[in-house]
Amino acid sequence: MAQISSGNGFKPDMSSSLGAGQSKGIVGKEEALRMEAEALAKLQKEKRHTLPASSSAAKPLSSETQRASSTGRLEKDLIVFPEADAKKRAENDKFRDIDVDKLTTEELEKLLLDDSFGANSKAARPSSLLGCNLSASFPGSQPFNTAPFHCGPWTPSLGSHTGSALSTPTHQQAPVFSSTPFSKASEPLFLGLQAQPRFVAFPPLQPPAPIIFQQPAVTPEMAKLFDKIASTSEYLKNGKSASADLESASTKSIAPKHPAAEAPSISRFEWLDLDPLSKRKADCDETPVAALGRVTAEVVPAGDPWDAVLLDDSDRGAASSPPTQGRSQLSARRASAGTAVTRSHSVNIPAASVQPGPSKQVGSAKMLEKCNALLCLEAQNEEVLAFCEDIAALRSKFPHDDLVTNPGYVLSPVIPQRDMNGDSSIGVKVSIEISDSQEPVTFTCDVSSPVELLIMQALCWAHDDLNQVDIGSYLLKICGQEAVLQNKHSLGSHEYVQNCRKWETEIKLQLLSQSTIRKDLARTVEDDTSSIALEKYLHLVERPFKETVTRQCLIDYLEGFHNQVNICLENEGTQYKTIENVIQIVKNICCVLDEVETMAITEAVKKVKRSVNLPRKLMTFTVLLPTGHTNPVEESLAGLNTAVYDLVKLYLRSFCPTSLRQAETPPTERRGSKEASGTTDHLQFTLFAVHGITNIYEKYYLMCALIHNGRNLFKPVQSKKVGTYKSFFYHIKWDELIHFPISVALLPLESMLSLALYGIPNQNVSSSPDSNKQRKGPELLGKVAMPLFDFKRVLAHGTKLLSLWTSSPVMSNSTAGRRRNPMERIILQVDFPSPAVDVLYVGPQTASCPDPQSLEALDPDLNRRVEKLCRCFLSRLTRADRQLLWDKRHHCRMYKQSLPKVLASAPSWDWGSMAEIHGLLHHWLPLSPVSALELLDAKFADTEVRSVAVSWIEGSSDDELLDYLPQLVQALKFECHLKNALVMFLFSRALENINIAHYLYWLLRDAVQDPCFGARYENVLGALLCLCGAKLRSELDKQAHLTQLLGTLAEKVRQANGSTRQAVLQEGLGVVQSFFQKSSCRLPLSPSLVAKGLNVKACSFFNSNAVPLKLALVNADPLGEEINVMFKVGEDLRQDMLALQMIRIMDRIWLQEGLDLRIVNFKCISTGKDKGMVELVPASDTLRKIQVEYGVTGSFKDKPLAEWLRKYNPAEEEYEKASENFIYSCAGCCVATYVLGICDRHNDNIMLRSTGHMFHIDFGKFLGHAQMFGSFKRDRAPFVLTSDMAYVINGGERPTSRFQLFVDLCCQAYNLIRKHASLFLNLLSLMMSSGLPELTGPQDLKYVYDALQPETTDAEATIFFTRLIESSLGSVATKFNFFIHNLAQLRFSGLPSNDEPILSFSPKTYTMKQDGRIRDASIFTFQKRYNPEKHYTYVVRVLREGQSEPQFVFRTFDEFQELHNKLTILFPLWKLPNFPNKMVLGRTHIKEVAAKRKVELNNYVHNLMRSSTEVTQCDLVYTFFHPNARDDKTEGFDSMAKAHEVTPMSPISGRVEGEVKLSVSYRNGNLFIMVMHIKDLVSDGSDPNPYVKTYLLPDPHKTSKRKTKISRKTRNPTFNEMLVYSNYSKESLSQRELQLSVLSAESLRENCYLGGVTLSLKDFDLSKETVKWYKLTAVPYF
Repeated sequence: MAQISSGNGFKPDMSSSLGAGQSKGIVGKEEALRMEAEALAKLQKEKRHTLPASSSAAKPLSSETQRASSTGRLEKDLIVFPEADAKKRAENDKFRDIDVDKLTTEELEKLLLDDSFGANSKAARPSSLLGCNLSASFPGSQPFNTAPFHCGPWTPSLGSHTGSALSTPTHQQAPVFSSTPFSKASEPLFLGLQAQPRFVAFPPLQPPAPIIFQQPAVTPEMAKLFDKIASTSEYLKNGKSASADLESASTKSIAPKHPAAEAPSISRFEWLDLDPLSKRKADCDETPVAALGRVTAEVVPAGDPWDAVLLDDSDRGAASSPPTQGRSQLSARRASAGTAVTRSHSVNIPAASVQPGPSKQVGSAKMLEKCNALLCLEAQNEEVLAFCEDIAALRSKFPHDDLVTNPGYVLSPVIPQRDMNGDSSIGVKVSIEISDSQEPVTFTCDVSSPVELLIMQALCWAHDDLNQVDIGSYLLKICGQEAVLQNKHSLGSHEYVQNCRKWETEIKLQLLSQSTIRKDLARTVEDDTSSIALEKYLHLVERPFKETVTRQCLIDYLEGFHNQVNICLENEGTQYKTIENVIQIVKNICCVLDEVETMAITEAVKKVKRSVNLPRKLMTFTVLLPTGHTNPVEESLAGLNTAVYDLVKLYLRSFCPTSLRQAETPPTERRGSKEASGTTDHLQFTLFAVHGITNIYEKYYLMCALIHNGRNLFKPVQSKKVGTYKSFFYHIKWDELIHFPISVALLPLESMLSLALYGIPNQNVSSSPDSNKQRKGPELLGKVAMPLFDFKRVLAHGTKLLSLWTSSPVMSNSTAGRRRNPMERIILQVDFPSPAVDVLYVGPQTASCPDPQSLEALDPDLNRRVEKLCRCFLSRLTRADRQLLWDKRHHCRMYKQSLPKVLASAPSWDWGSMAEIHGLLHHWLPLSPVSALELLDAKFADTEVRSVAVSWIEGSSDDELLDYLPQLVQALKFECHLKNALVMFLFSRALENINIAHYLYWLLRDAVQDPCFGARYENVLGALLCLCGAKLRSELDKQAHLTQLLGTLAEKVRQANGSTRQAVLQEGLGVVQSFFQKSSCRLPLSPSLVAKGLNVKACSFFNSNAVPLKLALVNADPLGEEINVMFKVGEDLRQDMLALQMIRIMDRIWLQEGLDLRIVNFKCISTGKDKGMVELVPASDTLRKIQVEYGVTGSFKDKPLAEWLRKYNPAEEEYEKASENFIYSCAGCCVATYVLGICDRHNDNIMLRSTGHMFHIDFGKFLGHAQMFGSFKRDRAPFVLTSDMAYVINGGERPTSRFQLFVDLCCQAYNLIRKHASLFLNLLSLMMSSGLPELTGPQDLKYVYDALQPETTDAEATIFFTRLIESSLGSVATKFNFFIHNLAQLRFSGLPSNDEPILSFSPKTYTMKQDGRIRDASIFTFQKRYNPEKHYTYVVRVLREGQSEPQFVFRTFDEFQELHNKLTILFPLWKLPNFPNKMVLGRTHIKEVAAKRKVELNNYVHNLMRSSTEVTQCDLVYTFFHPNARDDKTEGFDSMAKAHEVTPMSPISGRVEGEVKLSVSYRNGNLFIMVMHIKDLVSDGSDPNPYVKTYLLPDPHKTSKRKTKISRKTRNPTFNEMLVYSNYSKESLSQRELQLSVLSAESLRENCYLGGVTLSLKDFDLSKETVKWYKLTAVPYF
């Protein structure tokens, strides 16, 4: 057969395989070109005598032309193909034998779809069918696209008649990758290349003139056949549109046109010029195939000799663009390689289960094989498939018809608590709505009453005979919430009831039967049988990286690849040109797959290029190659085909979601296996490359580490340092073998391979001549870890692709469109050895443990040490301590809480140690659920340990589980594989409880944002959505939609300027209101809160930095109240969630211990990246708003809080109740904020409810990360406790016994939390990997450890916290911080008016005009004072103009500092004199320090008075030096001389009253006397300055004297001081008495005796602590 290769862009088909017997008749290239030139010359000569014909009419056909049309050949053909003529005659004979009239429609369709029928019949097709595909359209292509069949009767063609006037059909070419953004670019995709036109015009074969087509002649027999064809289903389905397309195309110009947005069908006569040699070099190097342009088909008249060649081509459809279905967009960096080549319909597609190779198949079979290749098990993530099966199995255990696990409604949470003060008969008023009653039923019952009893009492009102009523079928629903009380629990244990008691509101319930209650969240039978598709319901989930590559997308790309391969194979003469298109589309495929280019791809491409460049005589063989191929090109393309399919499968199973439909693959022989414990091989693997990275660093290297239990198993190994390498794309190529000298047999099952990528920055040596300039160190670019054993316990083998997350500058292109995502992923390729058999981990048999009773008793000292270590915290254990614990591990079993410490002390977790570890684990007594949480930390990676821990956690109730749900979600990161005991436990609880499913959904949505673990959380979230049922899933989707609307609105309001914010808000509220008009929606805060609209008039925004929205939502329950929430964007609310969770757990602990501190718990939830919703507490204001009602200096006054509470509680009883609530809630806030290190505590972050409940908000700073003001910490006090709070606590200015109650509450609450120190440390430790900026490592946990003082006694902790209370109450910094915040909020720009004091110690503001100009000021001397504590005051000598005598004013050091701080605020641009440092070493209030400060303050005043007149003459300075009332008292300067004339007083023996509270205990030979409180002291005159002195009598030498500090000016002092008597035996103490005396310290007279008590120690049980109040009497003073 003749073969012709032309350079004009036509691609002749290879009608037979490349084999032997082709040597004859072959026309060489030179001969073919000569023949072409002759044919063109002859054609042009004839056309000079031919007039253009109209496109609307055809000339009559001559008989000669008709004969030519009947044969399909022209007499002018220069080249004759005898083989083709023989086939034509045989085909015509076959056609004449068909009786069209007898054919049924089905038979005709079957005949037409036969590949062998009409394969070469071209002239028999009517023009109405030209270019049409009567078979099914290719999936994803446009209708009536050219059929994807390589051969068959549907191939469109034309007869070649000379007189045809039919214009050329010009269908537009489909744009290459039309759905990708880069296909629309009009500029070159590569910088530095000259802009090229989108389409390359095909050089015309003749001068511009209409091209004539001959009208095909149709015989009567053919017309009858075509009528029959037109009635078939295939034609009815496809033919009409195609005909219309052709008719419309006949009027169009044949000039190239830009493709439309929607790609139309591709005509048989439209094709691409795929010859890269016809373009400029720049285009050939980098320009994608799509840029080669589209050339409109130009079919030459009958005289063209190449028409014969074209007519012989049974299939020469140009490749079309594979539509990227399922892939909305590709990243910009994926566009760097250009788009893929167009799709061919003559693809050789390899079967999925055999070696790919060129083989002729029909299109549908090829499509099926491509699908099978990408759906086979090799292209699926087997772990995910197995996980889906496990999820389906779990769901089957919870059928929809089980009302216990599928009630369909929300249960109100239950908080177990101990009866307060042992009183279980507290009565509460309950109001129950009944459907048949117009008025609610109201009665009083005990809080301990079971809910079933309330139901029975309510039914008594509605039914006469309860025997006929099923009480269990009724429920009590909460009015205003879609939640019901739990019948089996007591009324008072429900959270709703506790809140009602806290706010003193009425308990409103509604009685409903099971048949009438809403069950709109129940699962259905369809939910039980629906498919488990993890990606199916994640469309509304915000993800940092959404995998957009789909199997359908890759099938389309692979089809284009096969088209180009076929074109290359079919055109042997132009393979050196067409092979570039094959390589280009391979590059496109790699680009789509995150620029991954495996070694196999690189080598296959090189081999293909070499094979094409071989001499012609070496490319034809008479025998097959050993691989079964006929020539090197075919063999190399087959290898490239294999490499491409291997890469696609590797990528699919590494990153893409699994497919529900899997290909049926023939069963393969199961691989053999050997136990890992029996192999002696060392661990090794090859670091191949990091793909898709640019060269912005000088060198790169990887640190490889083996991790188990968070520790290295071996010293990390560093790779070599290399730069970037470019093949298709830039990548870092190591191709380096990494060897760990550790046997695989020793590896634990959960061993992780950690890989960290570092970049060495470019050192700019020219920027500085200093050669010693410090070089920039390596920068960590990203980390990734993978388990060495997969979920089947098989050692890793083969190639692995790992997602490595790095910052966006490392990426090959900018990601400006992803501003919200600061992380991008690149792909790390690691190649593991592929042994002939699998290396399988098989654990050893569990060892037995000895009976604890049979163990030999330890030495007493050793036993005490072991006991102490068992109670110690894990972080405090030394290596020697760990060794001792492990050696005595069986003795530790009696301390069951020590299991985590013992397991963490195990010297090794290799295969040989697991038998002992697991034996110890299974014989240990079960831990409590909260203690078992520690075993889920990263320190315990062992699967068996974690499974046992989960089995112990299963003992917790659903409501207890909700308290620890955030930590359990974080603990999923430390699991090795997708299926684990923890995730299955969470799913099982979510199936049983809607509350758990709801909060688990939002926690998982938030965790999906984690760049390193986001893929795992996506799978878990997808599984949860598959399990929860369609109804709950619909509710969650509505919530997600609502948060999107609110987030958009909040961001718009935040970005708007102040004048337009209200308008922007109102416009956005309308959009949200329209959302509610469609349906009601549950809120993310709680599934029991349902809103049906907005109260637009009550909605607004807060004037803070984040400008959060204040939303008033209409309750869907008509019996409920309005729901007030805040929606905030721009701040990470996860830290607020964690702080509120810790406070809620503290409250639970206090309630369980019988201590109700009236804590205000409000809900907060993060709904996405830097946005979330917060519940607003009604009837509450910030302290700032309360204080500024008394002026800008309201924070320095004592009465604002008390007067505000009095305003809302005018009755005395109401005020006393509000004061009590304040005392209790303030104590809880002090303990909670101190333990958690809550900082940035200004008066806008502390709120007070009208009922007296105080609470904190906005937890942006915690764990001791204080807000800084320059270089100073704004939070100087341990916690916020100011004098205005103390005023409310005391009920006035003087200390009372109520303050002692406050101190006792604080110390009691503190000690209760200390008992659970391990719980809080474990919960915070589990959150260290959550990405919170202030909880990242052990140093943050250390703050909580130090704050809790876990290793001290309760008495020592009581003393410690009492000192904290004193320090906080005496801190001026807190009030000053409040004052600064007031100034900032009020935008303070000057001094307030005269009626508002600007200094805390001055009631008014004074000016220079009022007092006269100050000529001089200096420090004259200093005095010691007591008020109430000892301090020094400085006497300032002030000389004014017009006054002959100086004035003396008395100011403390703190008052000088207040002056300086306020001057700094008023004059920020002035240079003020330096103020003396307040910090001193040792004691502060001593004479030496005062003398030093006198000199420093004198210098300060001297320099201050010589500053600019704006400073020295301001009102603040003159107010400071103005004499006030205390300066005029006799205790002033004049009284110094009289002080020594006062006669000291003797102890009095008058009336003695009062009581003292003591704690007496004995430990380790020491007697501990804690003096706690004294109340109701009596003293003559003013308040005394009491202190306590003790002796152990008899004591003739007074060596046993102990005394406390002095408490100033109080009749109700609090000491909480420990007096210790050491080295006394119990026997000696039984013979002694404790004498305690209370005295008042007086500075100008003798100390006064206020009373005492004598206690005989033999009356005390020294084996336990005794705490008691003792009445003071007038005992003889020792």
